[in-house]
Amino acid sequence: MGFFDKILGSTSEEKKQGHKKTQWNYLTAVSQLDQVVEDSKTQKVIVFKHSTRCSISASVLNKFEKQVGEGYKLYFLDLISHRDISAAIADKFQVVHQSPQALLIEDGKVTQHDSHYGVLELSL
Repeated sequence: MGFFDKILGSTSEEKKQGHKKTQWNYLTAVSQLDQVVEDSKTQKVIVFKHSTRCSISASVLNKFEKQVGEGYKLYFLDLISHRDISAAIADKFQVVHQSPQALLIEDGKVTQHDSHYGVLELSL
């Protein structure tokens, strides 16, 4: 990776393969969950819960970003920084907390969810 690639965050190889950076919406406040529900009424929403201290979570996130297609609004939750939001997600959507974990939300309800490497098996 060249000097400018490091600064700009993309490699020549990524450009050749047409790889684009995942457009995450970062969850930083419990109040944003209302927006997640509203967004899910007009498009499919995925919430990805990630632990920055877990190598499995990092591996799953990397693979997930490569496989997720267009047509989803993507929300990212840093579990270490925002445990309160994870607890609110578990309560609001009646899904037991896991890490890493992805939830597919449609029309305000979780239609699919899985954790660890099972995230990569979701029907997206």
